[in-house]
Order: sequence, then C-alpha cells, then structure tokens
Amino acid sequence: MKFRRLGKTNLKISEISLGTWQVGGKWGSGFDDNKAEHIINTAIDQGINFIDTADVYENGLSEAAVGRVVRSRSEEVYVATKCGRQITPHVDAGYTVKALRKYVEDSLKNTGLERLDLIQLHCPPTDTFYRPEIFRLFEDLKQEGKIANLGVSVEKVEEGLKAMQYDNVTTVQIIFNVFRQRPAGLFFREAEKNDIGIIVRVPLASGLLTGKFDQNSSFDKEDHRNFNRNGEAFDKGETFSGIDFEIGLQAVDELKSIFPKVENLAPVALQWILQHPQVSTIIPGASKVEHLMSNLSLYERPDLTSEEIEKMNAVYTEKIKPLVHQKW
Repeated sequence: MKFRRLGKTNLKISEISLGTWQVGGKWGSGFDDNKAEHIINTAIDQGINFIDTADVYENGLSEAAVGRVVRSRSEEVYVATKCGRQITPHVDAGYTVKALRKYVEDSLKNTGLERLDLIQLHCPPTDTFYRPEIFRLFEDLKQEGKIANLGVSVEKVEEGLKAMQYDNVTTVQIIFNVFRQRPAGLFFREAEKNDIGIIVRVPLASGLLTGKFDQNSSFDKEDHRNFNRNGEAFDKGETFSGIDFEIGLQAVDELKSIFPKVENLAPVALQWILQHPQVSTIIPGASKVEHLMSNLSLYERPDLTSEEIEKMNAVYTEKIKPLVHQKW
C-alpha cells in the first residue's frame, strides 16, 4: 500500500481506501453484517487505513459495521462519515445547526467512537455553502472533542471552490474519473493552493469503467443504476457520472482498444486517477471482497505510459466532454 497526505488534516492515509455505500451487499440486496465486516477487515489487512461511510448508508448499518470493525482492530484506522442527507426534503432550509449537531452525535453513538476523524457535509444544496453559521458549528464540535476535522462532499466544482473559503474545511470529496475530468482544472489548482485533501468518489463511474457491462447488463430495481439514470431520485451525476449508458459503453469500448490484453479496466481507471498528485485518496466501493482485491490489483500493473494516458484522455475529449464537462 502507498500513502498520501490528506491535505491540512496532516493524516497519512492509504491512496486506495474504502467507500462503504454498498459494503453490506449489492445495491438493493439488503445489508449483510457478516459480509460488511469481512470486506472491512480484509481492507485493513491489505493496508487500507481510511474508511468512508455515511449515516444514511443502509440507515446507519454501514456506519455501525465500520465502527465495530475499527474498534476491534489494533491498527490506527481513520473513519470519515457524512451528515445531512437525512434531511427530507433535502433542501437548504433543512440545514440547521440543531439538526446537524444531532446527526453528528448520532454518528458517534452509532459507530461507538469517541471522536470522528472526519465529518463531511453530505452533498448539501448549493445555497448551504453560503451560510457561515453552518460551518461554525463544526468548529464548536471540534472544540468539544467530537470531531477532528471537517470536510464536504460535493456534486459540483463550484461548491468545492466555495467550501475552500472556510478555514476549517480540510477536505473535499468529489467525483473524478476518466469520464469526469473537469475537477483536474481550476478545482485541483485551488485545492493545492489551499492545502485541501481531495477524496475521489465514484472513481469507476458506477462500475462502467470496469469494462464489464454491455448492452444486456441489467440492474436490480433498487439499484440507482436502474432508477436514477436521469436524476429521478438524486443528482444524475452520481449514476454513471451522468453519462448516457449507451454512450458510456461506446467510450469504454474505445478504452478497451487501448488495453487489448486487459480484461478488467478497474485498476487502469484507478491508476489514471492516481497519476494526479493533488489526489489524496480514492474511495471505490466494494460489495464483495473480490471487488476490493480487483481495485488493489493496480499495484501489480506496470505504470501507465504517457501515450496510454494521452489516448485515455482523447476518449474523454471526443466522446464525453461535449456532453457533461460543464454540468458538474
């Protein structure tokens, strides 16, 4: 495992970490505690020391599983969770100091931890980023010893840029992958200038960048890749990075032509992300141990060549960029 610094938190964390949205099973399959604990324990066995969860993942079951495993281990493992998505309807008016304080305190109880290493606002509405009182709350929680660091998870580059203006924001979690390249511009430059840790989510474009889907692929009715392709339930950019599935398959075919001997594109896609030094860590999800080990197999591959990177970027420029670049 290789490690990188998480911005001004000064934490040294694994560059491949673990996202736990689906750690208890595939989307729509329900939550299996044993499966979740097996995946999390295996991740730690492999050197991963940063785990990202949220209070809304399986109604707190993911958070609880992460807490149980981390408390049972002797290694120092950093836990990041998120708050705010319980607010219904999910609008700016629902973001109050009182509500957010309760969510943080509930996460402490749920994980069984004395302090959260990183608490992140969970993709709040854009207007919330313009309310200093919301960000001041987390300074109070830090003084009380309930959190160590504050971060934000965002949908849009603009939200990340605004969040950086608050001194106590230490990290920004953002979608970034071969099919979502806009953050590599102004956002990365400003993050570097402000010493912001960048946590990359949705690195495989909801599995699209594994290269394992085709025209006949189907998804469970409870799987967002089935019901949220046009943003019916939440931001469209969360599903296949906002790309039309058919167009995404065509672009993946072009990526496959660059790596004709590679059956699994996932480690290649992760390598592409890691060649950006501003990235602190990537948090791919895993609904089974095999997914976790697939992600970590990038360390068995040769480094990407400049020619391969150039060709991968050309696929984005020609196939994807005109459709999505300015949307997020």
